[in-house]
Amino acid sequence: MPEPTATSSSPPPVLVVGGAGYIGAHCCRLLAASGFRPVVYDNLTTGHADFVRWGPLIEGDIRDRAAAARALRDSGAEAVIHFAASAEVGESMIDPHKYYDNNVAGTLSLLGAMRDEGVNTIVFSSTCSLYGNAGGAPISEATPPAPVNPYGRTKWMIEQILSDFSQAHGFSAIALRYFNACGADLDGRIGEWHEPETHLIPRAMLALLGHVSDFTIFGNDYDTPDGTAIRDYIHVDDLARAHLSALRRLRGGHKGGAFNLGTGHGYSVRQVVEAIEAETGRRLPGITGPRRPGDPAVLIADAALARAELGFSPECSDLNTIIRTAWRWHLRHHGDIGGN
Repeated sequence: MPEPTATSSSPPPVLVVGGAGYIGAHCCRLLAASGFRPVVYDNLTTGHADFVRWGPLIEGDIRDRAAAARALRDSGAEAVIHFAASAEVGESMIDPHKYYDNNVAGTLSLLGAMRDEGVNTIVFSSTCSLYGNAGGAPISEATPPAPVNPYGRTKWMIEQILSDFSQAHGFSAIALRYFNACGADLDGRIGEWHEPETHLIPRAMLALLGHVSDFTIFGNDYDTPDGTAIRDYIHVDDLARAHLSALRRLRGGHKGGAFNLGTGHGYSVRQVVEAIEAETGRRLPGITGPRRPGDPAVLIADAALARAELGFSPECSDLNTIIRTAWRWHLRHHGDIGGN
């Protein structure tokens, strides 16, 4: 039988789609600590069952509308936080079908399931990739989207779909445009774990621990001070807090919209590598390769709108905290087989 709708004495249930993944799991931890009941819906193709620790797991795919509707019904969910997506820029350039199928078609299926079950509140995991090559200045939400890769295009399409559903069907939706998510749980319980790993910080740490033998800096000829790409890095715990704030605002009647999540400060790939070496006391190989297709030179957030409307203010996104928490988690989770 479906669970009853939450009352004042029971935690409001939230369906966390993709909640077995890196950012989703951190969000579940915070939801549970903040009086909600996170129910994870995940097909576990990239998520990890052992990251589901703060509520039940329902295995299923968002492209299966009937299964998603059943998960909403059985959980009694009052809202959805949607993380599920294929999310690698390089892969999207060589396999766009996967990205349009998983991300766009999958989200349409999920939204149909929400309509079927009368759930109309959603927080959506979007991306700064939809801004494309927006230049070196901090990017505000007023910057016209101009994605340069299929991954970014799918996220922009989904934001437009959410806007249409809000107008046509009364949905309340907030899209959170992440800049570079990174770091690990401050308590060391969950961290960044992809297979294969393509992100800079965890890949560098896997190289230092002997698990990766081909660590490479992609591109040293960008129009930046040291020739490497510049990104705005935001700690995953700060991202989780932003999702909680967005959910609370929607439940309180916020009209919805799109918000950047970043710090307003960028670091180059070389600066991040140097900071990792300083924290760990180990040296990474100085191997450089060509740029990856679809990678812009600079992406830095102007997060003033999120600060004003969501109360968003990063608390642990300084580079030292990001690297220290990530290194501690990787040491514990992967182990040091590099002989250092």
